[in-house]
Amino acid sequence: MSAIQQQTLQVNGIQLSVHIAGREDGQPVWLLHGFPECWHSWREQIPALVAQGYRVFAPEMRGYGQSSAPAAIADYDLLTLCADIQGAMDLFGHHQVVMVGHDWGAVVAWHLALLEPERVTRLVTMSVPFAGRARRPVIEIMRERYADRFNYILYFQEPGVAEQELDADIGRTLRLFMGDQDLFLQKKPATAKLLEGVVAPGKLPNWCSPQDFEMYVQAFASNGFRGPLNWYRNFERNWQRTEFLAGKQVLQPTLFLIGDRDPVGVFEAHTLKRMPEVVPHLQQAAVVNCGHWIQSEQAAKVNELLLEFLGRT
Repeated sequence: MSAIQQQTLQVNGIQLSVHIAGREDGQPVWLLHGFPECWHSWREQIPALVAQGYRVFAPEMRGYGQSSAPAAIADYDLLTLCADIQGAMDLFGHHQVVMVGHDWGAVVAWHLALLEPERVTRLVTMSVPFAGRARRPVIEIMRERYADRFNYILYFQEPGVAEQELDADIGRTLRLFMGDQDLFLQKKPATAKLLEGVVAPGKLPNWCSPQDFEMYVQAFASNGFRGPLNWYRNFERNWQRTEFLAGKQVLQPTLFLIGDRDPVGVFEAHTLKRMPEVVPHLQQAAVVNCGHWIQSEQAAKVNELLLEFLGRT
C-alpha cells in the first residue's frame, strides 16, 4: 500500500482520525466507511487512487477507531456526522472534492452532496441507495412492517442490548458480519438476538487476510460497538433535522455500485427504482458475484469503475 499518514484533527467538538495518502497537490478524494468497518476497508482503493494522482482522505468515522466516541445517542445524528467531514474539509482547505461512501458512509456522502453542492463535485456511493427524504421517519415504517418478526435495525434501537451481544467477542462478531450467511435476512421472532443460533465461519473470507482482520478488530477494541450502533438510533432525529432538504435533488455526476448478492438490494428495492428521480445524473452498476462488502470482495472491478468514472471530463 502507498505510504499513509495518520492525523488527528480537533473538529466539530471531537477528535477525528484521518488517514491520508497521495501527492499534496492531487485532487482530494474522501473515502467514508460504513458499519461495522474501518478506514482500512478502503485498502484496495487507496493505492489505486494514489497511482492516478489523487490525494486520499480516509477518516475513522465518529465512534470508530482512534476517533472520539461520545456517549450521547444524539451526538451521532446525520447532520452531526456530516459536520465532522465538513469541518475536516475546512481545516484542509478543500474547495472541490470527490466524495465516496459505503454503507453508512454512503448515507453521509449522499447528504454531503446535498449540503455542499459546490464543494462536492462528484459522488460515488456503494450499497445504500438514496431517493430523497422520506415522508415520515423510516423507523416508524420498520416498526409497522416488522411488528411480529426480527429486524436487525429494530434490534439495534434499545441502548445497551445489541452492544452487549456484539462486544462479547468482537472477533467472532466481525467474522459473522463478514461471512456469507445472511445475518440481515434471518426469519425469526422479533424477540430474538442477532447472532443467536449462528455459527461463526471457520476461516476468514478470501478478501480479508489475518493482518487485515486485525485492523478491523482494533477499530472496535477501545470503545466497542456502542458508538457505531448509535448511528442507527437517530432515524427519527435525522428525519426531523433534515426537513430543509426535502425535495432537493443530488445534482452532481454520481456513480452508484451495489453487489448482486447484497441484502440491501432486497430491503431497498423501492428506493433503487426511485433513485433516478432524485439523482438525475446517475450511473448505476451492479457488481456480480458480490455481497455487501463490495470494495473488498470485488476490489479490482470497483477500482475499474471508480477510476473510469472519475476520469471523465
